[in-house]
Amino acid sequence: MTDALWSRLSQDARAEVDRLITEGRNIQAIVSMRESAGPPTPGIHACVDLLQWRFEELGLPSA
Repeated sequence: MTDALWSRLSQDARAEVDRLITEGRNIQAIVSMRESAGPPTPGIHACVDLLQWRFEELGLPSA
């Protein structure tokens, strides 16, 4: 699901999500994912899974 959700985000939205994650603003990153993905709005669990995946991809310690 993480790839499917990530692919639904625009390049700008992806950059914003990564920026928020690197700043430690995880809740805002999830809000951004949900607002940027378009309908149907992704669930919280899918967003948390994507958040964890991005932490790993960015080489950051887990949330």
